[in-house]
Amino acid sequence: MVGIVADGVVKVLLGAAFVIGATRLGDLLGVPAWLMIASGVALLIGGGIEIRYVRSRPMRTYTRLMIAYDSGWVLTALAGLLMAWRGSSAGGEVWMGYQTAAPIAFAALLVAATSIRTTSDARAKDSAH
Repeated sequence: MVGIVADGVVKVLLGAAFVIGATRLGDLLGVPAWLMIASGVALLIGGGIEIRYVRSRPMRTYTRLMIAYDSGWVLTALAGLLMAWRGSSAGGEVWMGYQTAAPIAFAALLVAATSIRTTSDARAKDSAH
C-alpha cells in the first residue's frame, strides 16, 4: 500500500512541477506550455485519484494498472528518444502526450474497478443464502 501512495504522490508532485514550470520545462522539452499545463493537470488528477482509492480497490487491480502505465511510459520515452536521435523535434510532444492521456485513463479504470467493499458485501450475501 505504501508503494501505491508513493506512486500517487510522485504523480502529484510531477504534475505540480509541470504546471508551475510549464514555460521553462516546455522550452527544455520542445513542447508548448499549454501541453505542459494539460499534462500537469492530468497527473494531479490521476495521482489524487490513485491516493484516494488506495484502501477501496484490490491490490491486484493497482498492480495491473501500474504495470500497464509504467510499461507505456517506458515505451513512450524510448519512442521519444528515438525520434530525437533521428532529428525530429516531436519526441517531447509524444512523451508529454502520453503524460497527459495515461493518468486520466489510469484514473478512469481505477474508478470503474470493483471496490473491495462491494466484493466483500457480495460474498456475505451469497453465504447467507
